[in-house]
Amino acid sequence: MNDADLAAHLAAVAGKILIEVRASGMFEGKALGKAGDQTANQFLVHALREQRPDDGLLSEESKDTEERLGKSRVWIVDPVDGTREYGEERTDWAVHVALAVDGVPSIGAVALPGLDLVLRSDQPGPLPQSGDPLRMVVSRTRPAREATEVAERIGAELVPMGSAGAKAMAIVRGEADIYLHSGGQYEWDSCAPAAVALGYGLHCSRIDGSPLVYNQSDTYMPDLLICRKEHADRVLSQVAELA
Repeated sequence: MNDADLAAHLAAVAGKILIEVRASGMFEGKALGKAGDQTANQFLVHALREQRPDDGLLSEESKDTEERLGKSRVWIVDPVDGTREYGEERTDWAVHVALAVDGVPSIGAVALPGLDLVLRSDQPGPLPQSGDPLRMVVSRTRPAREATEVAERIGAELVPMGSAGAKAMAIVRGEADIYLHSGGQYEWDSCAPAAVALGYGLHCSRIDGSPLVYNQSDTYMPDLLICRKEHADRVLSQVAELA
């Protein structure tokens, strides 16, 4: 099984595991989120260590070590992106499985189990037409100031949504045009979504226009822009004016 097939397979199976945990009725709320995180993480970590024993691994739910820093190939996973949404039995949560090669998000799969979808970096479909007016996805609970101000400046409608993966895939799926985030994330929040978005020909960068770089000693990533390429320069210039 090649890397792209492995990423998609693991994301899909982890998603099914999470649906089963939720359907069991044994947990609810925060306890459901914790149980789902732990169960999916155990599956993903075990599978990757078995299938790709020589690669590095970074998971939100496992203790990080410096071993991965010496690796060219590093798998970066988020067993449940959007634990709150998963626990609330919403559909805007995701499973992320990505492979970063020399810091570049090269291969990725994002499962949206609530929608029975898996989007892959190696199997991009055609991008739907851009919206009119433009639509910008933002956090449903804490929209970032920069995002709301840029949206106002360019006349974009705000589309509240849950997890980072769900928001990024909304751009891929044509439900929105721009995902601008400045509230801070970690590598596992964006690596798989960025890989998929790049595979679909979208713009992906920091909000200053610099590239997204993964497998760093500090896994914190302050900001992110994923959008259709025709909107990138306009959004970046507006962000620069606000800085």
